[in-house]
Amino acid sequence: MILVTGATGFVGSALVKRLVIESAFGGVVAVSRRLDVSWPEGVKRVQVSDLLPTTDWSVALRQVDAVVHCAARVHVMQDSASDPLQAYRHVNVEGTLHLARQAAAAGVNRFVFVSSIKVNGESTLPGVPFTANDEPAPLDPYGVSKMEAEQGLQDISAQTGMEVVIVRPPLVYGPGVKANFAAMMRWVARGVPLPLGAIHNARSMVALDNLVDLLVRCLSHPAAAGQTFLVSDGQDVSTTSLLRRTAQAMGKQALLLPVPAGVLQLVAALLGKRDVAQRLCGSLQADISKTRQLLGWSPPLTLDQGLRKAVEGMTL
Repeated sequence: MILVTGATGFVGSALVKRLVIESAFGGVVAVSRRLDVSWPEGVKRVQVSDLLPTTDWSVALRQVDAVVHCAARVHVMQDSASDPLQAYRHVNVEGTLHLARQAAAAGVNRFVFVSSIKVNGESTLPGVPFTANDEPAPLDPYGVSKMEAEQGLQDISAQTGMEVVIVRPPLVYGPGVKANFAAMMRWVARGVPLPLGAIHNARSMVALDNLVDLLVRCLSHPAAAGQTFLVSDGQDVSTTSLLRRTAQAMGKQALLLPVPAGVLQLVAALLGKRDVAQRLCGSLQADISKTRQLLGWSPPLTLDQGLRKAVEGMTL
């Protein structure tokens, strides 16, 4: 039996649906704050108020062999919390470790943690990707909280023998994606001219189906125990190319103005939007060779296949 936290979220809901098909795992426990969700037959639904250091997980953990922990206080662009780092720590560190301790006490064998590439850092030099063995260098409160959760889980594993597997995805896209990626798809669909026709960066992303496929592999592969993995589509892409390929998936042509990246970064700095310029113009690459070699895993979808699925599931 596999327990999935954050089961109504973007990643968690897709994972639950995939696990229902994987009969070898013997059933799924879907944990979320909501129960008004239609799940396939055979999914056990458990309502948990929140991911807190006081949450009682005993009912959800009965007869569970492994946990995939997707729930988190997610990264937000403009955090309204008076102390963002403490707000992230309360949920992503203290709440996660509280769950892990109860899981170990309940006899759970493996704990798969969905972390973030932000543990590695915010950017890379072109052609010098992050690796799973790099020294962590998070720069924002969300990334710090994920790093601290990873470290705490490794300590719990050493103390209890529960196997821990850590997966650090970059930007995840797919049917139902929200936030900036959804906005980007809407701009392209509506034919909005964008000043992003001359960006020569390189960024790793991961299609939802590819991430889910790796999480399933991590649940059972013997070599995954105690390891940290990076994940991506295996095809890095520039912002300009991403926009063009997204438009192609829609049967359209992107309207891109060839404004130099340096000009965009200068304007963004004047407007106090350096972070936005970094994501649009900077590089962030993930080396997944360890994931490929140790687990014998390759992304089942190409970047273009993933974009087509995302486009099919978009709402204007």
